[in-house]
Amino acid sequence: MLLEPTSSLGTKVKWGGAVPCRLSPAGTTPLCCSRRGACLSAFLLLLLTTLAALIALVTIFGSPPRTPVAQACVTLTNRTGFLCRDRKSCISASGVCDGIRTCPHGEDEDETLCRDVPRSLPQFLVAHCGDPASWIYSDQRCDGTNNCGDCSDELIPVTACPPCGPGWWRCPSTLFKYCGCVPRSLCRDRVQHCFDWSDEDSCPGP
Repeated sequence: MLLEPTSSLGTKVKWGGAVPCRLSPAGTTPLCCSRRGACLSAFLLLLLTTLAALIALVTIFGSPPRTPVAQACVTLTNRTGFLCRDRKSCISASGVCDGIRTCPHGEDEDETLCRDVPRSLPQFLVAHCGDPASWIYSDQRCDGTNNCGDCSDELIPVTACPPCGPGWWRCPSTLFKYCGCVPRSLCRDRVQHCFDWSDEDSCPGP
């Protein structure tokens, strides 16, 4: 003799074909699928409805911002730069992670770039000094200024910088700020800026 199954509440539950009826969690309204195909269709309909809702949200609010892919560029002063997301703005390498949002969308201060400087910076933005523990931004190399503190960013063997430009005078500088060149604006000012006094004796001035 076959007995009809009962729920925990004592209510008889009838079997509808291959798929049984179940009571809802509240124990009131039965949840029934008379056929397996009907349940599968309902599940697919729910899935498609959810997918359509997600597409609508993306269309209305836009897709979430992507992590910027850092790319190198050349600035107007012929220095290494950082290409902004708009593909038009090229800011100086030393302008990245300096606390000032220079790119139109501010990606030069993005957390993924600045969370662990210099390790989090792309390699094209970083230049190493003679002391392996010291580093500078790549656009500070060969700029005439002693950024590393030991002139390794300006002098051989670490850096092969070109000769002094037209605005500079080549000489061993007496100033810690400069290395093998001093600005021509310091020439003929009655102050020694070169060890050999050439800034006062030979330099034609700016």
